[in-house]
Amino acid sequence: MKKIGILHPGEMGISIAASAINAGHQVYWLSEDRSDKTRARAEKYGLEEINSLFLLCRTCEIIISICPPAAAEEVARSVSEAGFGGLYLDANAISHRRAIKIGQMLEANGVHFVDGGVIGGPAWTPKATWLYLSGEKAHEIAACFSNGPLETKIIGNEIGKASALKMCYAAYTKGTSALLSAILATAESLDVREDLYQQWELDEPGFSEQVNRRVARVTAKAWRFEGEMREIAATFGEVGLPEGFHSAAAEIYHRTADFKDAGETPTLDHVLKALLA
Repeated sequence: MKKIGILHPGEMGISIAASAINAGHQVYWLSEDRSDKTRARAEKYGLEEINSLFLLCRTCEIIISICPPAAAEEVARSVSEAGFGGLYLDANAISHRRAIKIGQMLEANGVHFVDGGVIGGPAWTPKATWLYLSGEKAHEIAACFSNGPLETKIIGNEIGKASALKMCYAAYTKGTSALLSAILATAESLDVREDLYQQWELDEPGFSEQVNRRVARVTAKAWRFEGEMREIAATFGEVGLPEGFHSAAAEIYHRTADFKDAGETPTLDHVLKALLA
């Protein structure tokens, strides 16, 4: 049995923690400065509470970072400064260059590092969510989830590969959602949305309603996807491709980020109003 710390048990993090518990491991969470929602999730799934990062780093052999992309370095640095000397998985939606940079910083301070990228939603259903891993100790992380429902796949020893795959995959899935949001808002502004729906229905019956649902539902994660789009833009730039596609997608998600705590899916009219404000 491994002692694993999770930073932090949000909607995705708690599902990853649950898979580790399902494989017989003990999972701890850091309660300092966390919300009531986070506490409720942690208690529901049987995570052990620790109230200081220093103690978490002394207790756990493995620490898993699941946080908004912008906070990835800060979380890694705080763990290193707290004296952690075990195995660290960064499973955040960050560019491969940032993954390499974080890995180098941690390895220089005696921390073993594995790069990770999650594809899929919270891992509650078998064969639906994949944790891609790269790094020399990736097999040790994969073993933490041997009983599912989170699936794992090791794609090499090179730090940055797992993050690169995540960036390329999300560039299409989440980038397309942002593009569709912008298309509907533009059509609305120019008073051709119904005409667009009619043409879509000629091309593919039911597509218009699929788009409407997708554009409304994605707002729940827009606050998080904004940062992810900026990471994808940077990834494109690093290989000499235009960054503008996903810089624009980041702006689309920024405009709908306030729907984060809406409680229920907003109407399409409310989404379009936010986009055009």
